Amino acid sequence: MTEYGRGPGSEPWHPEDPLYGDQGWGGQQAAHGQGQYGDQQQPYPQDPYAQQNQQQSYPQDPYAQNHQQYQQQYDQQNQQPYAQQNQQQYGTPQQDPYAQQPGAQPQYNGGWDTGQQAAMPYGAEPQDPYAQQPGGYDASQDYYGTPEAYPPPQPPGRRDAAAEQQQPTEWDPDEPQEETHPFFTGADEPAGREPRDDDDDPDDDGSRASRRDRGGSDRRGGKGKKKSRSGVACLVVSVVLVGGLGGVSYVGYTFWKKQFGAPADYAGTGTGEVEVEIPEGSLGYDIANILRKKGVIKSSDAFVAAQNDNPKGKLLQAGVYLMKKEMSAASAINLMLDPKSQNAFVIPEGTRNVEIYAKIDERLELEKGTTAKIAKTKAESLGLPDWVDDNPDVKDPLEGFLYPAAYPIAKGSKPEDALKRMVTRANKEYGKLDLEAAAKKHKLDGPWQVITVASLVQAEGKTHDDFRKMTEVVYNRLKPSNTETNQLLQFDSALNYLKNQSNIKISEAETQENNDPYNTYKKRGLTPGPISNPGADALAAALNPTTDGWLYFVATDGQHKTEFAKTYDEHLRLKKKFDALD
Repeated sequence: MTEYGRGPGSEPWHPEDPLYGDQGWGGQQAAHGQGQYGDQQQPYPQDPYAQQNQQQSYPQDPYAQNHQQYQQQYDQQNQQPYAQQNQQQYGTPQQDPYAQQPGAQPQYNGGWDTGQQAAMPYGAEPQDPYAQQPGGYDASQDYYGTPEAYPPPQPPGRRDAAAEQQQPTEWDPDEPQEETHPFFTGADEPAGREPRDDDDDPDDDGSRASRRDRGGSDRRGGKGKKKSRSGVACLVVSVVLVGGLGGVSYVGYTFWKKQFGAPADYAGTGTGEVEVEIPEGSLGYDIANILRKKGVIKSSDAFVAAQNDNPKGKLLQAGVYLMKKEMSAASAINLMLDPKSQNAFVIPEGTRNVEIYAKIDERLELEKGTTAKIAKTKAESLGLPDWVDDNPDVKDPLEGFLYPAAYPIAKGSKPEDALKRMVTRANKEYGKLDLEAAAKKHKLDGPWQVITVASLVQAEGKTHDDFRKMTEVVYNRLKPSNTETNQLLQFDSALNYLKNQSNIKISEAETQENNDPYNTYKKRGLTPGPISNPGADALAAALNPTTDGWLYFVATDGQHKTEFAKTYDEHLRLKKKFDALD
């Protein structure tokens, strides 16, 4: 159905329909069943549903009387103008196509939705399809009488009229409509109340409701209020946009500064002094976080950037460093690369345990002998390997397992923590060597004796070449076929270990008077355990000695130069050089 009510309904087309006739408003369109200019009525086709409709019954329409009243008023207003217009246009009176024709009866064919309704000319009272039919519903029963009931549906032709009755004020398409949304009308007005217009006419009684009762509206006041509210809305939107733009700008600046801006950093070389311990295996950000927590640098990013910029930045190692507070990242890198800044606890190769214990007490500011007592009572809980010999003649089970290296022993730490670190490092280094294979090759009693051999040559030699030749001397003297020394090693270093001394010259009487198992002048074979902590070169020599047949050696200059001999006569000539030092 169109907006003009055009369609195959029970009422004629609306005169304002642009498709009504071929001549616009002045033309006439013949009603259904009638010629355009003739006065003879066209016969209606027989409605096949007419008989069926007569047999159906409908409840009485409560709105039938109102419909007849409106239809009569409409016929009186529109019949006369059409008759006069036809007479002026064609010269002779024309029969009103909407007037009542003899014998023409409006027929109802089953409803307004079937598309089969017959046209009904003006002037005739339309038959109410809901009127009481014989055998239908009781007329006294009103199905729409209750307040809760919805109003009855209207036929298509009456819906526009009903809407006009509910909306008496005509709509002006040129008039801008007033906004009704709370965002534009203002949230401060109470619900259900119109806002008061200050621009109302002073002669008026001040009530906008009275104007609406008269069917009018204050267009000027409405426009003024709408402009005011629109301005407020625009201001609010502008504030929101500006605030959002500012927030986005701040987030973008923060992101740019984090990604591309220079990281926070101190300036200068710092002040004061602070001890920093860098654990083994620490990398760039690990080191940076430690320094930042100690107050040395300002940010980890600045330190890592400086480390990447410095060609030697990747050479930083574990240890204890004496740093300054609030240093620039570049200054911190340079100081850590300087050996003078390292405050690590360094154990030189060949150092005995008694010396290490004393140094730990000094480093931790403990009473003398404190670390030695802990080592004696807690040796088994410090992580020694299973193959360590439990010989009761062993002076110190930790001897040979305080691996020579640099350790981060900071002030305030415990001595057992330092000892455990050293044993752990020794296990790691010994694990890299095939000590079992070396013991079998040289007919030794397991890894323990391999470490003992390395400790002996470490205490006697000075260079890697010395270590290899001395190791061969040890293995040759341990052989049962050795008739030159009869399996006696005759090492001064073993006797010095026994007496906790470092004498270069030992008298013959002194070597014969002491019967301790560590006296290799009196006891055949190796000492019960290591006599020092060997380094990497001494350990490598213990696994790979020379095979030249060396059986003797003498430090002919007393300190640095060591000469080797294969026979006893050569040994005596070397000994004379040594005795000549007196």
